[in-house]
Amino acid sequence: MNTSISRRTVTLSAVAGAAALGATGIAHAAPRDTSAATKELTHKKQLPTIVLVHGAFVDASSWAPVVQRLQRQGHRVVIPPNPLRSVSGDAAYVRSVLDGIEGPVLLAGHSYGGSVISRAAVGSAQVKGLVYVAAFVPDVGESAAELSDKFPGSSLARTTVVQKYPLPGGGVGDELVIGQDLFPQQFAAGVAETTARTMAVGQRPITVAALNEPATAAAWKTLPVWYLIATEDRNIPPKAQRWMAARAKAHTVTVHAPHAVATSSPRAVADLLDRAARAVAAGH
Repeated sequence: MNTSISRRTVTLSAVAGAAALGATGIAHAAPRDTSAATKELTHKKQLPTIVLVHGAFVDASSWAPVVQRLQRQGHRVVIPPNPLRSVSGDAAYVRSVLDGIEGPVLLAGHSYGGSVISRAAVGSAQVKGLVYVAAFVPDVGESAAELSDKFPGSSLARTTVVQKYPLPGGGVGDELVIGQDLFPQQFAAGVAETTARTMAVGQRPITVAALNEPATAAAWKTLPVWYLIATEDRNIPPKAQRWMAARAKAHTVTVHAPHAVATSSPRAVADLLDRAARAVAAGH
């Protein structure tokens, strides 16, 4: 604060108070300053709720280290489970979660979650910004599989295993998981080995159909966008991430991290989300 301005304000206030007392004989106390606690509460109310959508091969717990930091920074966070069955169905589910939240929302997605948020946010008056964390940013007609192969560098196809699952109407469908022995290097290189192997055991499969489903909408064209590029990503090539971020005119940060960046570099992810949330709250 400018000290001279502060002292001038105090002096003028004192003079005004003395004048009032001399004129009426009664000193009217000035309204008390809003307490720090009240100011902080008001500030928190202005911040958007941060909704985090996970991608393929993980579940909502993959955001846990990021959530811990965001909560310490004063943010309200919601993490819906992503079914990983189809872009349209997954987006509809996430949209139903958004519709139940009061106030503005900052919507973020990791990996395939980027395809989901790009559709879920379309037409939502609540969503004020999108954050892509090593994620797909598809345009209409593009699929996650197509974007993954747009530039060289992805080794995902060589590490996945196809599983069969029963379809509700009969027959079977194909879904993918990463081979458990290959998961640490493919998805989480640099993450502590015990953590990476635990993630490998608990990974969530995604349908082949979801990865190949073309986008039918692109909310990033009409909303502020932020993007975190993971330079050591073996699922989505870093060159593809840079290209998608540039196309979306995103505010971009680059982190030396694997695809599991929320686990390996939670501070960088949380800081980006915090900056985005505060920018949204400020109307930027």
